[in-house]
Amino acid sequence: MPERRLPLYWATGLVGLAGGFAASKVGWPLPWMVGSLLAIILVRCLTPWQLSEIPNGRKCGQWIIGIGIGLHFTPAVIEQVADHFMLIVFGALFTTVSSVISVWILRRTGEDRATAFFASMPGGSGEMVNLGARNGAVLSQVAAAQSLRVLAVVLCVPALFKLLLGDGVPLHSAGSVSWGWLALVAPLGVLMALLWQRLRQPNPWLFGPLLVAATISLAGNLQIGLPDGASQVGQWLIGSGLACHFNRAFFRRAPSFLCRTLLATLLCMLIAAGAAWALSLLTELDLRSLTLGMMPGGIAEMSLTAETLQLSVPLVTALQVLRLLLVLFLAEPLFRRWNRGATQ
Repeated sequence: MPERRLPLYWATGLVGLAGGFAASKVGWPLPWMVGSLLAIILVRCLTPWQLSEIPNGRKCGQWIIGIGIGLHFTPAVIEQVADHFMLIVFGALFTTVSSVISVWILRRTGEDRATAFFASMPGGSGEMVNLGARNGAVLSQVAAAQSLRVLAVVLCVPALFKLLLGDGVPLHSAGSVSWGWLALVAPLGVLMALLWQRLRQPNPWLFGPLLVAATISLAGNLQIGLPDGASQVGQWLIGSGLACHFNRAFFRRAPSFLCRTLLATLLCMLIAAGAAWALSLLTELDLRSLTLGMMPGGIAEMSLTAETLQLSVPLVTALQVLRLLLVLFLAEPLFRRWNRGATQ
């Protein structure tokens, strides 16, 4: 009788759970995401055991988190964001433009134009790799830079916020759990994600459920939230999925390039913090939420940080989404214009 072994991704899940549990015990912010992320990276880097990604695990995590983020949207908070919409757009545009510093650093150290540009843009890794492929970038460098930027922001920003600012004051209650509404929102979120994916839109498993949940929450002014533990499951699945992009070969590949990427990420984070401070003076919006919204991290990760630290999740999400849209719509036309100007 042939021996039957469990698939390797079972071990990925168990290692991620162990890391998340340990991080929760030491009080680390976003413990189930950061803990699972670090535990799996350590196993993949320090042992020959190359843990594989849980099939569709990250999509499922994004679906959970997307619904959770959407349920934070209430008419009162949206009205506050709408009152300062143009200034928020300016803030998102400014932090997008600040990535020119990263382009400059990479160009000064020998990277070609396309690689430096698309490795520096604060958009999704998949989207920037696709744009880089159409414009002649070195795709391994673009993917490495994008992955490392998100990793650095996820590991550093929640910890710094927790250390320097504490837990913050809740701006609004997440509300009680309504299983009836969740039974409607959850499957509609899956359908919207599948439609979004079919239309080749970015982050379909985050944006699809988020759009459904936010629309229903705003229309009915529901004031409801996810059940206890749902956010932790989403964190664990996202952290476990992200970790499987890193191993010893990743960190040994062009270490000077990775160091320059880290330096550029740090500078962009400092510029984002300064822009958030200026914007808070003009709008009287919460400085902590503005700062988090302008950080060059992923939408799910930064919105989760806002939820954990009891900041304005809709404001953070709005800033992150606006920046992503700006990058997706402007990155390729701006690169081609820059490239054309250099060749004339």
